[in-house]
Amino acid sequence: MQPKIGFLGLGIMGAAMAGNLVKAGLPVTVYNRTPEKAAALVAAGARLAATPLSLAEETDILLAMVTGPEALDALLWGEQGAAGGFSAAKTFINMSSVPPRYTLNLAEELAPLEVTFIDAPVSGTKKPAEEGKLVILAGGDRDKIAALAPIFQVLGQKVVYCGPVGQGSMMKMAINLLLGVMMTGLAESLNFAQKNGLAPEALLEVIAAGAMNCGLFQMKKEMLLTADYPPNFPLKHMTKDLKFIIDTAYDSGAPVPAAHAVLQLFRAGVGFRLGDEDFAAVYKVLEHMNSRE
Repeated sequence: MQPKIGFLGLGIMGAAMAGNLVKAGLPVTVYNRTPEKAAALVAAGARLAATPLSLAEETDILLAMVTGPEALDALLWGEQGAAGGFSAAKTFINMSSVPPRYTLNLAEELAPLEVTFIDAPVSGTKKPAEEGKLVILAGGDRDKIAALAPIFQVLGQKVVYCGPVGQGSMMKMAINLLLGVMMTGLAESLNFAQKNGLAPEALLEVIAAGAMNCGLFQMKKEMLLTADYPPNFPLKHMTKDLKFIIDTAYDSGAPVPAAHAVLQLFRAGVGFRLGDEDFAAVYKVLEHMNSRE
């Protein structure tokens, strides 16, 4: 018998991921704070739970993909929270981006409930989520993670075992540090080129022709050329993750000078009301900073 799957959070990523589980023919029940966001999934065959608690009670494996610790705490421990339905027979998989320290604290809080807890954030944005091509960054018991392969294989193209609980979140921080620095580097190079008379198309052509070419730069090319930034990964979420990265680096003593500089640019982007645009809109921050002389 197939396990019953519950899904908490139907934002940009969660809706696409839950949709793939439904398309795969798995029995899926969803919950979202705004029920209207579940309409398309329900039409496709998912069930809709009235509360996080009922979702946990009705399912065997519960996945969460929400914006961060505050949202996750509310869904787990708030009124009619999902944690009230956890037991040794249940598995809870957090796929949200949260700091490693939070994940370790959560593991301690969940331990008395005997629920199997898997720490499994993802690498990838909206398009890979829609295509089922995410990379799953899994932390927890290796055998239990292996047993979840039928679910993870629907959501992603690869599962990377990162270590015990907490190391999935640590891997997510490491990957997003590189992501933020790379995006800012491309934006800074492009702004520098344009400010000095080079056509942006020419610079992007040179990048694509050599060793610096990568999927990220190709994915963001059209946004940068058209100045239209539909949110595959909102700038406000990268800002949040960069703060998590710096806090984690402080705890471990790791130097992250680039992260400090990049965070200031992304925080400025939020201040310029770019938070709901894609994080590639950091380019707009640099444009704003250009000398007008």
